[in-house]
Amino acid sequence: MYLWRLCILFLIISLPGASSEEAGQDMRELVPKEVAAWKARESDGVYDRKTLYDYIDGGAEVYLAYDFRACLARRFEKEGAPNIIADIFNMGSASDAYGIFTFEREGSSVMIGQDSEYTAGLLRFWKGRYFVSILTEQETPESKQAVMDLGKVIASRILNEGVRPKIVSMLPLKNLQETSIRYFHQKSGLDFHYYLADKNVLNLGKQTEAVLAQYGEGKTKHFLLIVRYPDRDKASSAFTSFRAAYMPDAGKSNVLRTEDGRWVAAKCEKEFFVGVFEAPSRAQAVALLRAVDIAREEKER
Repeated sequence: MYLWRLCILFLIISLPGASSEEAGQDMRELVPKEVAAWKARESDGVYDRKTLYDYIDGGAEVYLAYDFRACLARRFEKEGAPNIIADIFNMGSASDAYGIFTFEREGSSVMIGQDSEYTAGLLRFWKGRYFVSILTEQETPESKQAVMDLGKVIASRILNEGVRPKIVSMLPLKNLQETSIRYFHQKSGLDFHYYLADKNVLNLGKQTEAVLAQYGEGKTKHFLLIVRYPDRDKASSAFTSFRAAYMPDAGKSNVLRTEDGRWVAAKCEKEFFVGVFEAPSRAQAVALLRAVDIAREEKER
């Protein structure tokens, strides 16, 4: 009986719902105690879904819209030098680690982790189920190098790489602005990057996955949105909702010229919704829809 209870206890504490302290224990091993003479404070901050607001006031919602599990915050200090703060987030899956990385992506890769960028003292990257943010409070040549070195160490300690969400592979490559790719699940993610409507006309939620990307630049700039639903019925329902709210004057057509002279086109195919917004011409809107079909069909072969 005693052995049986121990087995049950082990199963309970192994579940994703374990406390923030338990979730942070694994992440502590990923972050060194010292880098280039910067030494870590004795205590780390460890946060879970309930306490993340205590650490990221006003920004926790972004992480909670994904499958965020835990955050470890470690501060490094060196006399006469700016502090360095390393935050490592367990996002529950590689897909959501990739998603939170893309949420604010702007720059090109600095070859750390699976995708990365460095801007004005801030290094961001993802690898496996982890998203990592390392910031120097003031950028100097020495603190920048320490940030980069710290990132490389953390990345090397994350042994397993992850796979990008399959839906991202449906994005046609021609004219794609790679740093504009955004992967998310819920309406809040779409609203942050591209506003469609006050209501959740696409029925986005925890069970959906979506990718948004920009094509072209300047006057030719337009956007592609692909949403995957749990099944065909939910995709069809969302498409009907979208047409009623966003394209009420389209009639039987799935292509419509908007008041600003741009074009919107949309379709529902199997469990996917595909929409093109602000296309410069009808031909470009239709061509991008077709390019998505081709990419999806190639992946299904």
